[in-house]
Amino acid sequence: MESARLPPVATLPDLSTEERAAVLDQLFEPCIPLHTISVNLLRETSFKSYTDLVGSIGLQLTALAQSSSASDSEWLQDILAAHPRLGQTKVESTLSRAEQAQLNVGGESSAQSLTELNLLYEQTFPGLRYVVYVNGRSRAAIISDMKARIERRDPMAERHSAIKVGLRLVAWEVTTDLLRFKAMCDIAIDRVRKASGGDGSG
Repeated sequence: MESARLPPVATLPDLSTEERAAVLDQLFEPCIPLHTISVNLLRETSFKSYTDLVGSIGLQLTALAQSSSASDSEWLQDILAAHPRLGQTKVESTLSRAEQAQLNVGGESSAQSLTELNLLYEQTFPGLRYVVYVNGRSRAAIISDMKARIERRDPMAERHSAIKVGLRLVAWEVTTDLLRFKAMCDIAIDRVRKASGGDGSG
């Protein structure tokens, strides 16, 4: 599936609020709390690349994760919950549906395992949703990762795992700040790569 083209990154400050929100929706998922904290960032900051933009949003999300404020925690949970559950049969987001397509291949028993693990994860970490970079990974690999994260039983580590960017995905020049970040940003960077023809510059 071909992603819609992103506007040149240098033009972001000149876009309307709605257009900047649409860029965030394309990179992450449609989410009012993310719009609230990040739309102005796209107006106030001149980014050299979309990779830098994703890294800056990763910093915003990390600040929420590290905050002791209950309201910050709720904001982060709402942002993470914008991503659909893995293996869910009805996925509104066209990009997420395409990214998760390989999870629909395989037997009913592994599909049921994924459903049960989603439930167990959300019981183990109330208010959080399991978020991982899926594209190209098998259902068995996802199930294994999910089990390990549930067994770890560390809510703070889960918040950070949902945000941080893995090194394996970043194929172009990146900032050192970006290299500290994983899942939501992995997904966004992959979407940048697809929408910009592979260079991430925009």
